[in-house]
Amino acid sequence: MRDFVLIDGDQALFKPAFGKASVVVKPGRLSGSGPMKISSKAACVSGDEGSVSVAGCPYTSPPYVIPGTGTLEISALAGDQLAPASNTGSVQLMVKGTNFTASFSVDSPAMQPNPPGPPVPDPTPKYSGSGSFQTTNSKVKAG
Repeated sequence: MRDFVLIDGDQALFKPAFGKASVVVKPGRLSGSGPMKISSKAACVSGDEGSVSVAGCPYTSPPYVIPGTGTLEISALAGDQLAPASNTGSVQLMVKGTNFTASFSVDSPAMQPNPPGPPVPDPTPKYSGSGSFQTTNSKVKAG
């Protein structure tokens, strides 16, 4: 099925649920590296999902209710987010598709209150979640 091609500057929108962690998400931006241009912007190709990294996102993960922070990234594209029959510069084009797999890496752990002692840090270093793309391209589709 044909879908809209992603281009430089398009957004990766993360869902706030990452397992038992709840993340205050911010959108990420794709950096397109394909030779094809759409509306004067580079098309996104396989591998460009690695350009998305959103640091400084607060999170909690009960019972660790004192917020910590971490970084959002795309860990894997869905099968429908690469155009199987459309390439640019011999690399598959990225398309909007459904939901990608995301990761949230803890930079500063959330803490569990522990009166009268010091707070206890969240021991989980990484959480998994998902997200989707929002594109400004409304003209070019690929499949």
